[in-house]
Amino acid sequence: MARHQADLRALLDMAVTTRLNVVILQVRPSADALYASTLEPWSEYLTGRMGQAPNPPWDPLQFACDEAHARGLELHAWINPFRARYYKTLSNPSADHVVRRNPGWILPYGNLLWVDPGNPEAREHVLKVALDIVGRYDVDGFHVDDYFYPYPQRNVDGEWMNFPDAGSYSRYRSRGGSLNLGDWRRDNVNEFVQSLYAGVHRVKPWVKVGISPFGIWRPGYPPGIKGLDQYLMLYSDARRWLNEGWCDYFAPQLYWPLDRREQSFQGLLTWWEQENTRGRLMTPGLNSAKIGDDRQVGDTLNQIGIARRGGAEGEIFWNASSLMRNRGGLASRLPAGLFSESALVPAT
Repeated sequence: MARHQADLRALLDMAVTTRLNVVILQVRPSADALYASTLEPWSEYLTGRMGQAPNPPWDPLQFACDEAHARGLELHAWINPFRARYYKTLSNPSADHVVRRNPGWILPYGNLLWVDPGNPEAREHVLKVALDIVGRYDVDGFHVDDYFYPYPQRNVDGEWMNFPDAGSYSRYRSRGGSLNLGDWRRDNVNEFVQSLYAGVHRVKPWVKVGISPFGIWRPGYPPGIKGLDQYLMLYSDARRWLNEGWCDYFAPQLYWPLDRREQSFQGLLTWWEQENTRGRLMTPGLNSAKIGDDRQVGDTLNQIGIARRGGAEGEIFWNASSLMRNRGGLASRLPAGLFSESALVPAT
């Protein structure tokens, strides 16, 4: 406990010295809990064994909320909505984990286990988990990332593997559903995103809902952009979520270096801003963890400048380790330059 608490305090202290104003904390990596929950088991990433409570007892999310607020920081709880088991595991699933409690909701895909977004009961469970967090903790925001349907994987023959949800789709069609498979999958995600946004504000109207989709909606939007088609391959219609206003801040993952013309940072950010007809906060995600690998620190600094000139209200750094380790001197350079003045969180 003492080491974990010291790590969290150090992270929050770094956020203050770097002049950040929001920390987004992962609290549900794989249908588990880094907080006290009656709905899902304690995470193995906290104690080494799924379902094992910390000893002595403590609640990392409550601790993080208290410590963040004591420093004037917002704390946003972040979940992976539909990932049930990651391939890097530390223990066997506990008896109260979803893969054992509700095996009919679980679909294997490559080296992952996935909660089926096409199962209405499974979607309702994930929504219940989200609203439980918002209801019981003094979080300032609630954040979901891009794990709705899994990123595509290839089989041993190099062919794309199909997501094995034929059973759910067949049940949908037998009840009179008429959407084709792709549209049905997108509709499942749309329903979840819309329900999450409405549900969070029903529980606590002041809590901000954030979403961070893959940075490209579809290749060719804007012209010249190439890359993964999230609409077609991930079944995520992120443009619609933004057009409909189903979030309070929108953080497209613009994770490429500045010299990637086919994934142009400025072009993509401008396109997303043009789609932002409801005036939601635009806070692009920057891949600062890659500083020293495929980019220099100037890339990230220049992206912040481009975002400011383009009308963005801020940016999100993926991930905190890049600042804790001061990759390329980023954590030192921000308060001496671009972050020389502290900023309030923009009003929503």
